[in-house]
Formats: sequence, C-alpha cells, structure tokens
Amino acid sequence: MSRTFQAIIWDFGGVFTSSPFEAFNRYEAEQGLPPDFIRTVNALNPLDNAWAKLERSDVDAAQFDTLFRAESLALGREVPGRDVLGLLSGSLRPRVVDALKVCKGHGKVGCITNNAPIGKGASMTSDDAKARELAAVFDLFDHLIESSKLGIRKPDPRIYALMCEALDVDPGACVYLDDLGINLKPARDMGMATIKVTSEAQLLADLEAVTGYALS
Repeated sequence: MSRTFQAIIWDFGGVFTSSPFEAFNRYEAEQGLPPDFIRTVNALNPLDNAWAKLERSDVDAAQFDTLFRAESLALGREVPGRDVLGLLSGSLRPRVVDALKVCKGHGKVGCITNNAPIGKGASMTSDDAKARELAAVFDLFDHLIESSKLGIRKPDPRIYALMCEALDVDPGACVYLDDLGINLKPARDMGMATIKVTSEAQLLADLEAVTGYALS
C-alpha cells in the first residue's frame, strides 16, 4: 500500500532536463578525453573544488574557468571551465513536467537545484527561448531553492531542512528525486523516500510505484 505524501521534492538538471553527463561524454569523445573525465574532476574535493565554489557563488564564471583548468590539468588534461559551462543546459523532458503537474494536484512540490550564477535565471541557459520555456517549469513549484542564491549546495543537509520548513511538511512525508546518489543520502537520512533518476522512463515508473499517482 502506498504511503501518503505531503510533498514531492525535485532536483532539476538531469531530472526535468536531459542529463549534462550525456553532454560531458559527447564533449569528451570529441576532444579525445577519457570517458567521464569531467565527472572525475568534479568528484575530487567535492565540497570545495571549482564546481562547489561556483554553485555557492563563491566564484564567477571567469574564476571557475581558471580553477577548473588547473584541476583538470592536475589530472593530466587541460579542460577550459568555460567549455564545461556550455554543456550544462539539457533539453526539457515534457513527460516529467506532466508528472510534476500531477504531483502538484496531490500535494506540495518543491525544487532544490545546485546551479550557478550564469545564463538567464535558474536554468543557466543563455538562450532566450529556452530560458522562457524552463522558467515556466520553475514557476510550477511551490518553493524553489537555488544553491547559487542561498550559498549552500546539496548535499549539505541544511538545504533539505530549509525546503521542508518552507513547504511546512514533515521530511518523512516527502519524496525526493535526484540524479546523483550523493544528493539522495541526506534526504534519505531525514526520512524521505528517495528516487535516483537514471532516465525519464525509470523516473516515471519509480515515482508512480512509490506514490501510487497515475503518471501515464
């Protein structure tokens, strides 16, 4: 029997949009880099590396470019940080947006996104049409937390607590979805049901199974 949930809380990139990891892999193949090289750079010193500093707004895009170059060079290949930033904004998944609307009909919905102070708005894209398209999705949430504005990023447990406080819900009555396992652990430790997103179809199937909501 399905649990009764007060809120569904979502990550954005890699959940509502195609995964930036796909774009990373295409770039790596084009540049002759080892597969998952960019993710390897991002995984080193994950709480205080260039990526973490950018998502907390501790550095700007130009500083990120310099820092990421140095971090990648330390692993044997120099990758401009500005190239990585150009790979972040994936294509929208309309079926996931439809699922969000269904969830909104059953309770509250929130979004916690680790983003960077680049592009137009929370979506980090510089394309006007795409920014408007993604802004319409962000407007559906009852509450949005952006790491670049708050100065705290996932997996800091405080960011999940702040979302529950803003939505006025019990963590044990929430579902949290993210494409990164490291970001799911704090939510799970708080009592949330968690779903690791690996694809659009898997997301929809798992969310329907957990909540009992008709999503298809």
